[in-house]
Amino acid sequence: MCTNEIRLDELLSDPMVQLLMQRDRVDPKGLRWMLERAAARVSDPSLSPAYMVGHEGCEQQMCV
Repeated sequence: MCTNEIRLDELLSDPMVQLLMQRDRVDPKGLRWMLERAAARVSDPSLSPAYMVGHEGCEQQMCV
């Protein structure tokens, strides 16, 4: 197991990551929301995959 883990705040505040998100028109708040939901899914395996793309996701413009 790697002990050099980067926290989400560090990753999203990295200038190179910010430039890539800007270029790709990625909303930092939307990305954070999606990643936090994915982390919740990993920590609670009883949730169905539909939870990740449910109504909440569409409100955040994360569903296709």
